[in-house]
Amino acid sequence: MSESKQAGQFFDAAIGLLRQVRDEEGEHIAAAGTLIADTVVSGGRLFTFGAGHSSLPAQDVVYRAGGLALMNLLPVPGMVGVDVMPATLGSALERVDGLATTVLDSSPLGAGDLLFVISLSGRNVLPVEMATSARQRGVTVIGVTSVGYATGTTSRNSSGGFLKDHCDLVIDNKIPVGDAELTADGVGAPFAPASTVVTSAIMQSVVAAAVGELAERGIEPPMLRSGNVDGGHEWNRKVMTEYRDRIFYQR
Repeated sequence: MSESKQAGQFFDAAIGLLRQVRDEEGEHIAAAGTLIADTVVSGGRLFTFGAGHSSLPAQDVVYRAGGLALMNLLPVPGMVGVDVMPATLGSALERVDGLATTVLDSSPLGAGDLLFVISLSGRNVLPVEMATSARQRGVTVIGVTSVGYATGTTSRNSSGGFLKDHCDLVIDNKIPVGDAELTADGVGAPFAPASTVVTSAIMQSVVAAAVGELAERGIEPPMLRSGNVDGGHEWNRKVMTEYRDRIFYQR
């Protein structure tokens, strides 16, 4: 069987984006790692949020073998992946005023905590309101978004701005407007999105930076091990017990 031309092109595109992010966003990724380490040391809690497909990178660093045990998902009903029917309802919910504030009112998030807000376009009400409302509560907000959308599209929220305008730190995932890397004759729309691959890699790199910094400070990072290796469950129970006041995914 011959190799697929389009499959190879997608890998090349994704690898190119990963290299671009590594080379151009390295300082921001390191700064995000420092903010995580500072939050861990100060006793704060760590949360991630994303809507729809942007929820996938947010989930990727939560309760993960080889991951930082303190990363918690901040869930919004109907926004965790593509978990509502019809699926188009999820897109509509991203444009509802007040939803993010209502979620925060019922969440454990508070002053001194850190929140990642992941949104590819950063143009809709939900991620912008999530960032602004969290910062008003004394939460440090790191946005992971495509800065290109701010010049390639129009805002869909009352602030007139984008997610990048309402964060303490922004990491640009470099994804082009439209989130599709390939075109082909006979195909009416661009295809092969790379945002999940690249943004998940960003989130893992940020956690890696934080773990390295904690170790350099002489602090053992609270890591999770795979439950599929001998002793993994015992290790994880010990970590979760020690840090139970900052872990919310097991309650």
